Amino acid sequence: MLVSELKPLEEVLGYLEEGERVFLLACGGCAEVCGTGGEEAVLSLRPALEDAGHPLTGTLVLPFLCNKALVGLRLSRRRDQVEAADVVIVSSCGVGVQAVAQVLDKPVYPAANTVTMGGLQGVWPSEERCARCGDCLLYYTGGICPHTACPKGLLHGPCGGSQNGECELEPGRPCGWQRIYDRLEALGRLDLLTRYRPPQDSQKGLDVPLSRRKAPFWALEYLEEE
Repeated sequence: MLVSELKPLEEVLGYLEEGERVFLLACGGCAEVCGTGGEEAVLSLRPALEDAGHPLTGTLVLPFLCNKALVGLRLSRRRDQVEAADVVIVSSCGVGVQAVAQVLDKPVYPAANTVTMGGLQGVWPSEERCARCGDCLLYYTGGICPHTACPKGLLHGPCGGSQNGECELEPGRPCGWQRIYDRLEALGRLDLLTRYRPPQDSQKGLDVPLSRRKAPFWALEYLEEE
């Protein structure tokens, strides 16, 4: 089970341009158990968004947002509502946000931070991975997690070894930051790469033992459990 907590409302509202219309999507799986998904999340976020001048084109709660096939099918039934929105806000773990971003050609923003995995990553097998860093960056990176898309876990751009869009550590693997750049370019949001963002607090990931939190995330899985 992935445990998440809602981001501060000011942070979520800070993602939005004046008057932008929102489609609100919440997970009815792990996130609902945590109180960051399900109808509870919709009832909490909807009035806050509307009061801030962001009309909602629709809302939807899906059982498991980590299932891209289900997400794509159910969102296709709400096509008019989704297309009417400028952005989609997703209240779920990082896997759910990434899965939604993979099936939509719209900006997808996280409403929550994932703080622990609890031994499992969701219910459905998926190529998306969450670093449960406790400070979700997916707004800035087009719905692609830099912690997991880049084997080095680089948070501010590609390394010097990235060549022709490929990773230097794993030849044939697309460079994570090339993917992020291409995604933001397609969304018309390359401006996000120019925004200053303070260094991420490496102490927030609650399921990473304190003695190992300073290690690069990509290396943690290779370290012996304490």
